[in-house]
Amino acid sequence: MTTKEKVVQAVQSLPDSASIEDAMERLLLLAKIEKGIEQADAGQAIPHAQVKERMARWLK
Repeated sequence: MTTKEKVVQAVQSLPDSASIEDAMERLLLLAKIEKGIEQADAGQAIPHAQVKERMARWLK
């Protein structure tokens, strides 16, 4: 699916009452998710155990 097709699909899935800001937020969210998936596929993800360790330090 092309980027244009993804954008059209995302906008079409919004309710009729959606604002421009709603559409922009949806597109930004989808872009961030796509970037995260690309990073994970490239091996740039943080292992789950390391995330748990970091979270434990933050929550102390």
